[in-house]
Amino acid sequence: DFLCPDCEEPFQLKSQSHMFGRKIVDAAYASMMRAIQHDATPNLVALHYNPDTWQVMNVLLLPRFVFSASAIEKRPPLGPSARRAGWVGCNILLDALPAEARISIVRGGIVAKPSQVRQLYKDLRPLARLKVEKRGWTLDVLRAIESLGKHEFSLDDAYSAQTQLARLHPANRHIRPKIRQQLQVLRDLGFLRFLGRGRYRLRNTGL
Repeated sequence: DFLCPDCEEPFQLKSQSHMFGRKIVDAAYASMMRAIQHDATPNLVALHYNPDTWQVMNVLLLPRFVFSASAIEKRPPLGPSARRAGWVGCNILLDALPAEARISIVRGGIVAKPSQVRQLYKDLRPLARLKVEKRGWTLDVLRAIESLGKHEFSLDDAYSAQTQLARLHPANRHIRPKIRQQLQVLRDLGFLRFLGRGRYRLRNTGL
């Protein structure tokens, strides 16, 4: 891991010569889950480069406060013939994170304006104020709302995600009240605008 000399934020760099898909291979599953629970995950910078020209093609920033347990996939343990037999790693599921949480710094070899990247990070920053145990619900509801594919949506639209959210949070038996609560949280954080009569508008959709 690295430490930014200006803001002292920790960050981890993962680079590869092919495009990142829907998963990023990470470290030990137990360590990652423990880091999330203790709000100790570093910012993640995912870098894709062209191995022939050594040109940076794509860079994605995942702020440290956008990781939830539901975005971490447990990998099968290594087989008995492996050097670290029994070791269990994990994958970060990019498509389980809200679109807003995936900040593009470089896309197709074109560097985004620094002011734009800083603003996108600033817009996400209010998530850091939430307690870890509440933040996961907020992120999952935001991702579920984004998956509706609508810029404006109704409360009934949000309720249509209850099966998905119940699968992510099996211990919670009151999904609809939790959805209503999280819509209020997202509104207060600036991710949603309440339009009245049970209708909302997303700030950014990535659509």
